[in-house]
Amino acid sequence: MKYDVIIIGAGPGGIFSAYELIKRNEKLKIAVFESGYSLEKRRCPIDGKKVKSCVKCPVCAIMSGFGGAGAFSDGKYNITNDFGGTLYEYIGRKEALSLMRYVDEINMSHGGGDTKMYSTAGTQFKKVCLQNKLKLLDASVRHLGTDINYVVLEKLYEELKDQIEFHFQSPVEEIQAVKEGYRVVCKERSYECGKCIISVGRSGSKWMETVCRSLGIETKSNRVDIGVRVELPAVVFSHLTDELYESKIVYRTEKFEDNVRTFCMNPYGIVVNENTNGIITVNGHSYEGQDKRTENTNFALLVAKHFSEPFKDSNGYGESVARLSNMLGGGVIVQRFGDLVRGRRTNEKRLEESTVVPTLAATPGDLSLVLPKRILDGIIEMVYALDKIAPGTANDDTLLYGVEVKFYNMEVEIDKNLESRHKGLYIIGDGSGVTHSLSHASASGVYVARRIAE
Repeated sequence: MKYDVIIIGAGPGGIFSAYELIKRNEKLKIAVFESGYSLEKRRCPIDGKKVKSCVKCPVCAIMSGFGGAGAFSDGKYNITNDFGGTLYEYIGRKEALSLMRYVDEINMSHGGGDTKMYSTAGTQFKKVCLQNKLKLLDASVRHLGTDINYVVLEKLYEELKDQIEFHFQSPVEEIQAVKEGYRVVCKERSYECGKCIISVGRSGSKWMETVCRSLGIETKSNRVDIGVRVELPAVVFSHLTDELYESKIVYRTEKFEDNVRTFCMNPYGIVVNENTNGIITVNGHSYEGQDKRTENTNFALLVAKHFSEPFKDSNGYGESVARLSNMLGGGVIVQRFGDLVRGRRTNEKRLEESTVVPTLAATPGDLSLVLPKRILDGIIEMVYALDKIAPGTANDDTLLYGVEVKFYNMEVEIDKNLESRHKGLYIIGDGSGVTHSLSHASASGVYVARRIAE
């Protein structure tokens, strides 16, 4: 089979590159290969009743499939260059912001039109944060919610499915450079194309490393973010979330001078499991619809770790920490903040007596046996710092779920067109190590599609 363009990965980068290619040239023959399921078949077996913990499906329906790992996320599109990746270093700040706004327009026209855009512009909380040794990062945030995000993806798929060939449950085993382009090798057969776009996301990090080795593409070590997910009563953070929804706050620890940051804030949301390469970690979702809201807010506290020579496997380090949690708790561990600072394990009795009702069935335990001391000290410092701007954050009953790990791909060598050393082979989205968010990944897909269309 011969195609003009093959896209590997149906996450936001792959979807928006396909969308823009067809919009600019509907005669192009395009195929998308995805290891996961189509959107309607993406179902996690955890129901909270019969199945309470991860059963380790061969392909995680939360992490893979049409829409990528972001399909069941909170659906937050941050329009900013301050965080979410370094796409602007390749294409320029103005172009990056313009593409993110273009992606937002597409989302609005495909079911997201009634959602709200939040902004940190002119907020009083920036001053309050600075007065308490915290930094609030600038951003405009479109919150779709997990429910509306799903609707947007449904409408995008409906528009694309008759013009593009989608191959679900079709993991790519190898990419070969051939005379007139590339050969994409799957288990049953191979396909050829003139141009190839790789957009495999974070879950494809190990696969991406093998492809780079086989094609001689240079990579450099990236970072790994390790931490916990905090869950507390929504009223504690309501003065922040009602105005800003997502507040990206950074704190520099006094003890080690490490940066600890809030990430993926989910007002009135739920805490969920994730399966990355067989390792169970924690994340959070929230919904736009009032009927699906809870009384809790959750967010991550993450410490970024960069490694120098001779160590290069930052993701391997994060995986080893997560495996330790899985070993001790059979999956995700939950601990009351009061128990953590007192140096004692949370048990079933103390968890049941907690004023914060957990939204995820996790194993009560002791995170100090899992997280390295330096990271744990930073998280505890950050909780007390946040308590100054949101009193109640450091309450004994605040819940900490561990571990949360954000894996980043090795940063792949690409040029200003996001093209590798092989002509016509583009590497985009979180799989490139360049983007770390829905908005940046989507923007990179549009950018490459326009380069190809030209």
